[in-house]
Amino acid sequence: MDISQRKRTLLKVIVLGDSGVGKTSLMNQYVYRKFSQQYKATIGADFVTKEIQVDDKLVTLQIWDTAGQERFHSLGAAFYRGADCCVLVYDVNIHKTFDTLNNWHDEFLKQADMNDPEAFPFVLLGNKIDVDGGNSRRVTEKKARDWCASRGNIPYFETSAKEGYNVEEAFLCVAKIALENEHDQDIYFRGISDAVSEAEHRSSCAC
Repeated sequence: MDISQRKRTLLKVIVLGDSGVGKTSLMNQYVYRKFSQQYKATIGADFVTKEIQVDDKLVTLQIWDTAGQERFHSLGAAFYRGADCCVLVYDVNIHKTFDTLNNWHDEFLKQADMNDPEAFPFVLLGNKIDVDGGNSRRVTEKKARDWCASRGNIPYFETSAKEGYNVEEAFLCVAKIALENEHDQDIYFRGISDAVSEAEHRSSCAC
């Protein structure tokens, strides 16, 4: 069978964490294999898509990048609903970004309004392990793994968006556990993404 005719599974992934931890950089490294030194805060929310194959399934990951600033938290409910997995990101060099993980985790579960919050899959990424050769690190790997264990054995990856370290592996894990959690809201979100991509296509052709 032609690969384009096989059923695609759309998975909605939400990426959360404090401002500046590298959420957008991780997504750009994963989808486009690009890294920019220039920091530009995400306004509201944005998403990118990537098609991958997981075992024998063709999967479209729709990865939502949400703003880390407090003033955008009220947007959460609309973006979180229908999610198949949530990726939490912190900066291993800034302890405060680790301390707020509980807030992000609990707020997501509260706003996503799901039937079985206990079973919902999360993945934790400790980003920026490349900074200063690891000398400025403030959160140990053990501390991060202990936190994951206390939250129901969340998978944990240490990443460098700049160097691309562990990024592919982390998102493959995300895709696999999202597939296990997949539900029946795909069509609704596929409609949204098609409309957005068509609008983008039109605007890009107008110049």
